Amino acid sequence: MSISLTPAARQRMHDFLARDATAKAVRFGVKRTGCSGYSYVVDLTDTISDEDQWIDDAGVRLVVDRKSLPLVDGTAIDFQKTGLNAEFVFSNPNMTGECGCGESFTVG
Repeated sequence: MSISLTPAARQRMHDFLARDATAKAVRFGVKRTGCSGYSYVVDLTDTISDEDQWIDDAGVRLVVDRKSLPLVDGTAIDFQKTGLNAEFVFSNPNMTGECGCGESFTVG
């Protein structure tokens, strides 16, 4: 599994993990939605399955489920603040298109 975190994304994930004593990791994956097919999911998790793949990036355990892995492998995750907005930003080499609003993407 090859997923990378920028220093800003790593710090944001550290901050979230520090606020929840039950969280074991950050779960990264996709769900089917939107007009293009998939959207990213980033959430805390207290369970790690034997079928999950994971990496440890400077103390942040990032977990990806088996179904999501082919769709997100190689993704670089950043965290950006612009004015009052703050969000994770994904650079996914598997993405072949996205909807006009940027909320969902296609993998072809």
